[in-house]
Amino acid sequence: MTREDMINITRAILARAGFDVSSAINIRSVCFDVVGRRDKTLLIIKILSNVDAFSRENSEEMKIMAEALDANPLIIGETSSSGPLEKGIVYSRFKIPIISNETLAEHLLEEVPPFIFAAPGGLYVKIDSDVLKELREERGISLGTLAETAGVSRRTIQMYETGMGAMIDAALRLEEFLDVPIVQPLDPFEYKKDDTAAKHEIELGGTTGSQRLDRLLNIGFAVTPIIRGPFEAMSRDNSQNTVVLTGLDTDKTKIIQKALIAAELSNLSKRPSVLIVQKKQTSDNIGSTALVTDDELKKIDDKTTFTDMILSRSTKK
Repeated sequence: MTREDMINITRAILARAGFDVSSAINIRSVCFDVVGRRDKTLLIIKILSNVDAFSRENSEEMKIMAEALDANPLIIGETSSSGPLEKGIVYSRFKIPIISNETLAEHLLEEVPPFIFAAPGGLYVKIDSDVLKELREERGISLGTLAETAGVSRRTIQMYETGMGAMIDAALRLEEFLDVPIVQPLDPFEYKKDDTAAKHEIELGGTTGSQRLDRLLNIGFAVTPIIRGPFEAMSRDNSQNTVVLTGLDTDKTKIIQKALIAAELSNLSKRPSVLIVQKKQTSDNIGSTALVTDDELKKIDDKTTFTDMILSRSTKK
């Protein structure tokens, strides 16, 4: 199966599940391929035939975008160096969850969540630690008894009770012994933020290497440069918690393409988008992406004026 086929399948699954789905992002070296939104869930998805090709640099960019946009990064894959990705199992790479399209379809279309996750050492399940501890204490069962039943140490049972994942066989023995389901379903979209976006954010006094982005710093924005994206930065007004998808017309032949992609992402992420261009265009916007010239940017003295200009232009017909 080609990667293009995989992308089309992912988009179809999301659409059938009620997501608003972006077009496939057909720009080389971009850190994601598809964006989808349903209610409050915003997914930023990279799709790879072999997930081992997913680099640390790519993961950093996906995390930056996900954390800034309050989204969930996700990798859809087919194989790894260990073989095909199995249905119903959640893998991970650089702390970003990885699933197959089959697992995605089961979860979204059949409402069958995955229960198994892969981690160093094998396959594990998540135990309801509160229920396990309550049952043990209510029934007066010792740590030693549970440890012997599960075939693990007393210390391991204590770690299960504080949230550590369990090997599948051990969890099933505990369930059989307690006669109560304690294995919990997994959320394959779950992502624990690690403040990656904050680590890369540049504020007044710093420099981005771009005169245009430095101008945004000077008028009060915090700027996070994006290397592997369809835009060059995310500009944040921390006082208003506003994030602006910010593109630069570094390639004159791709102004319309970049603006339209940014507009799609803007609509899905519910964040405004702007493309800063060298010369005045025939319109003040392309789709919902506002266009601002270098000359206009130089005359703006505060972030509120800039934001108001973007919002007014992005809604023009």
